[in-house]
Parts: sequence; structure tokens; C-alpha cells
Amino acid sequence: MAEFNLRLRRFSPESGAPAHWQDYTVELEPHRSVLEAILQVKATQDGTIGIRCSCRAAICGSCGVMINGRAGLACHTHLDAAAQAAAEDGTIVVEPFNNMPVIKDLIVDMDAVHWNKIARVTPWLINKEPIPDREYIVPHENMVDVTQSMACIQCGCCNAACLSMEVDPLFVGPAALAKAYRFVGDPRDAAHDDRLRDLAEDPHGMYDCTHCFSCIDACPKGVQPMNQIIRLRRKATADYGIVDRNNGYRHEHAFVNNIRKNGLLHEGDLLPDSYGGKFHPRAVPVLLSSLPSITRALVRRKVTPQKALLHPHRKQYKDIRDYFDAVEGRKERVELNLYISGYEDVEGGESQETVAAGSPSAGGSAPGGDPHKSSGGAESAGGGETTA
Repeated sequence: MAEFNLRLRRFSPESGAPAHWQDYTVELEPHRSVLEAILQVKATQDGTIGIRCSCRAAICGSCGVMINGRAGLACHTHLDAAAQAAAEDGTIVVEPFNNMPVIKDLIVDMDAVHWNKIARVTPWLINKEPIPDREYIVPHENMVDVTQSMACIQCGCCNAACLSMEVDPLFVGPAALAKAYRFVGDPRDAAHDDRLRDLAEDPHGMYDCTHCFSCIDACPKGVQPMNQIIRLRRKATADYGIVDRNNGYRHEHAFVNNIRKNGLLHEGDLLPDSYGGKFHPRAVPVLLSSLPSITRALVRRKVTPQKALLHPHRKQYKDIRDYFDAVEGRKERVELNLYISGYEDVEGGESQETVAAGSPSAGGSAPGGDPHKSSGGAESAGGGETTA
């Protein structure tokens, strides 16, 4: 047994008082969860504490909270790890999710934000016509492609960690966009173009993500929502050629062309190139509106006129164009999605298998992976994505 200090953010709407902090002390084994500590306090010290929980096994996603400033599941966070990651005095600070209205104490209104945004992306399959008389057989590669997004348990941790939602509460959010990819990647769905065009044209849609990686860090199931957002963008731009009013299509192409030309990103060219060039009618008003920021950067010497106009690394990385020619010269885009799934072997030991499967247009597999092997259960799917 060990002693742990908890600091809970309390808020009771019926009292009319503002939110405040309250400290508690519990004695539990270090391997027990933060949720168990809170429930022990609720059972033995203060029965008025409000927290939502159900399975206590990181399956239902009900007990999502902020622990030491990071979004996560209280039942999935060990006390010793939380205390180690806490401030100098070791106090474990628990508060309700960010980006969502608080109902009471650690309970937030998921309907107002999370579920409202999930409904926004039409989270169900739209059948192709005609519907087959028997089963609709989906190729294994397609099912592996959406397995990662299917692993989502709708806990809302990614939304609570999202910095874009903090700045723009109307942003569709990582959870909903990951759910959107689950259907965009499914060959049985008949509305791929409509889904992608809707999310591309929405100013709060998939191009509102700033690639902060916070949702990837927060997700307890390895869904990696930001990866799904990038894949939505890739399908919209490369596969469907959707030129959106938010300039996402042009911006992504400007990024690639900028690096192809310069080796390293030359930010001085990125903004005008995203709008067609320095003298394009679309670029002029954007550049004029950026003058105050550019002036401050020059005054503070964060940028110099020489670096803004000339790229010092262009000659150093001139050979990078050969890599672009080799990749873009392929007949098919190779897109490898890597999944690690644990399974019990014959002797009862734990082993791991790497499964690589491409998108419907992909060809190839990762080293050591067999694209025709099953990847195991959806709940254990995790891993990253490699694109060439």
C-alpha cells in the first residue's frame, strides 16, 4: 500500500459557487488506477463527488478526464505513473475534459460537443445500389485499412486534447473525422465523394486540423485520429481532385512543390504559392493582411530579408528532386498501414505480428508483413502509417 494525494476540480451547478479545488489522500497499491482512487474517496470520504464510469477496463470510454493536464481514461492510468508525472509534490491533479461544458465535477456534457460532432459526419454506411442478395464481400485489404479507425471507443480524449478545437470550437474534431474515414475507406459506401467534398468545403472541416499530434498522444486505443485526417485529405486531393474553397488542395500541393524545389521548406514562398503565386489575385489580399505579422517578425529578427527572399539550403538539397521523380513516377501510389496485434502462440507465450496492407490503390507490403494475413482484433489495432 502507498499513500497518494489527489486534487480534484469540483463544480456544483446547484450551489451557484464557482469551481474550486479539493484535496484528498488515499492508500492503495501503486498499480491500481486513478479511477479506483477516486471511487474510494467517493465511497469513504465524500459521496458528493461526480464522475462517470462503467466498465473500469478501458473499453467503454466513460471515465475520460484530464490527469495532470493530459486527457486520458482514469481507469487506464496507474497511480504510480500519474504520481510520477505530477508536479514536484506528487499530487495527482484530476479535472474534467477540456473543450466540453462541465455538468458537475468531473462529468462533462458529451452530447453538446462530442456526439454532436460525430452526428455531423453521417456515421453510418450508405449502401451502394443494387444491394447484393447475399453478403457484401469486402477485400481483406480494405478491412485492414479501416481497422484502426474502427478501434475507436468514443471516449472523447482526442477532442479534449485538440488544440484546434480550443481555438475553433466549431472544428469538426479528430474523433468525428476518424469516424468519417471509417466510411470513406469502406468500399461498400456509396457517398465517398460527397463525404470528402463536404468535409473539404467546410471551413471547420478536415483542413482546420493544425497537425499538433495531441490527439495521437491522448488516444488510449491507438486510433491516431490525426493520421485518419491526413488520409482523408490525401483521398480528397489525390484521388478525387477536390479543389476546395478553403484552399486546402492548393496549400498541400504548394507544400510538396516547395520542398521539391528547395529541399527544406521555404516558408517565405509557402503562403503566396498556396494562393497561386505572389502576384495572383487570390494571393494579394492575403499577403497584405499578413504585413503586420511579417513586420513584427522582421523587427524581432525572427526573419531577415535575405532568408525571406533567398533560400540558403536550396543547393545543399538539390538532389531531392530525384527522389520526387522516382516516387511520382510509380504507376500506383504505395500507402502502407502498419498494425501490431498481440496474440497467444501455441506454447502460451505472447508474440507479435506486423501486418501491412495498403489502401485499395496500394501495392506492396512492409518488411516482415504479409498483406494476406489477418490482423487480429480491432481493439488491439494500433501503429502508424507510412506513405511513399
